[in-house]
Amino acid sequence: MEFIIANLAPIMFINLIAFLLLGFPVAFTLAATGILYGLVAIEFNLMQPALFQALPQRIFGIISNDTLLAVPFFTLMGLVLERSGMAEDLLDTIGQLFGPVRGGLAIAVVFVGAMLAATTGVISASVISMGLISLPIMLRYGYDRRLATGVIAASGTLSQIIPPSIVLIILADQLGRSIGDMYRGAMLPGLLLTLTYILYIVVLAILRPKSAPALPPEARIYVEPDGSRGLRSLFVLTVIAAVVSFFGTEYYFATHENAPIDELVVIALLIWGMVALLIALVNKTFKLGLLSQIAERVTFVMIPPLFLIFLVLGTIFIGVATPTEGGAMGAVGAIIMAVSRGRLSFKLLAQAMGTTTRLSCFVVFILVGSTIFSLSFRGINGDLWVESLLIDLPGGEMGFLIAVSLLTFFLAFFLDFFELAFIIVPLLGPVADKMGIDLIWFGVLLAVNMQTSFMHPPFGFALFFLRSVAPREDYVDSITGKTVRRVTTGDIYWGSVPFIMIQILMVVAVLAFPGLVTHYKAGEIQIDPSEIQFGIESSYGDDDYGYGANPFQ
Repeated sequence: MEFIIANLAPIMFINLIAFLLLGFPVAFTLAATGILYGLVAIEFNLMQPALFQALPQRIFGIISNDTLLAVPFFTLMGLVLERSGMAEDLLDTIGQLFGPVRGGLAIAVVFVGAMLAATTGVISASVISMGLISLPIMLRYGYDRRLATGVIAASGTLSQIIPPSIVLIILADQLGRSIGDMYRGAMLPGLLLTLTYILYIVVLAILRPKSAPALPPEARIYVEPDGSRGLRSLFVLTVIAAVVSFFGTEYYFATHENAPIDELVVIALLIWGMVALLIALVNKTFKLGLLSQIAERVTFVMIPPLFLIFLVLGTIFIGVATPTEGGAMGAVGAIIMAVSRGRLSFKLLAQAMGTTTRLSCFVVFILVGSTIFSLSFRGINGDLWVESLLIDLPGGEMGFLIAVSLLTFFLAFFLDFFELAFIIVPLLGPVADKMGIDLIWFGVLLAVNMQTSFMHPPFGFALFFLRSVAPREDYVDSITGKTVRRVTTGDIYWGSVPFIMIQILMVVAVLAFPGLVTHYKAGEIQIDPSEIQFGIESSYGDDDYGYGANPFQ
């Protein structure tokens, strides 16, 4: 009994993990474990019964948290865009753009995965959409099955790290930091990870050309009458829009001298998108024939979602809107885009709102359970146990970060990102803060680590989503008439391994180069506490002792 009393905190934590591994629902496991061990602690006089009186206030605080409203708004925005056919249009257009290049279809999947990540923020929607649309095309034209499945699963997980990721919203809330700062900090690692995926595909296409063949000429749709692809027209359009954007940004910089670099980037991209879209609209309206088929297609398919992304994230980055307001604006913008495409229906809207409601309730229930668990865990000094366990690790701060990364990587085999965010982060965040670690940087490091939770064989959810839509049996392709071999579960698992290695390299890069994340501080006024001077200027006359007539001096 003495052993149990002395080690109640680690027993409580191990018991929680055991229940989760047995398959019990996360929210109810957290709440039940918290209540059970809270009653045990009260029985052993380790915790006061009055502590449980704080539960109603804490739960009400969760429900009234305006920051969490960003979760349903961004989810609704992504689901409306995804269900309105944006993914199909993007994959078709970018596939035709890069298809004639070796590995072009895989590169197109990465590009679309990044764009869906910045609009949907939902991994299941990204993986299933690209699995249904792009996997049959890549198999049709001879892509290696491991490469095809790996790139789809990996591209789908980009919605973990590229804003407006729901994971980043939850991490910011759990760490007590600004969502806008978390978004700004995660943007560069997310883009760098996307480019690394593309670089891997390019290198693989060079070393093993048969694994990533180019799109054959008969599959290229957008061809000009003279037989060219019309890329010159697209290049000229891009250059003209870029020149106008440059002068527009210069004018903005002249009138806003202290504007941070990310604000200028957002302004430049918004101007570039508006100019390109305006030129394409004028060309199509008046039938001027200035643009090629591929240039017009790229402009009308890619610019509107990009414009919405820049508008929503840009207003958050420059401080015009809060993340909640930006999410609401994005949801309205997504509905407007669906209406403009003639693809909005009551059925589509009802499905999107139903899924949004379920996901939002899922998040809130886990957060309520996490609050109950953390209340009892802190009541029995579990936070002090975790702190003593981690703060004395060899290697100091770096030893702590390496241990946290390994722990997160290991737990990601069994737990998804919501479970990790609500169980692990509240325990690790205070320790990191006490050690003087920047919590935005720490949150992005955890996010990149948690991203692997969707790629881990055998429990990665992205792999399960892809398995659900990948062909289980050999089939005859409707276009070529050839028999296409099925995709095995082993193909999916082995295909994820190279991309897990890339994600691990990204974790190392964030550890080695904190500036990849801490650039979010650019433009902030840095104050050295040691140079702050306190003083009171007396309005009273000096007395004979030089202290002044103020009786309180």
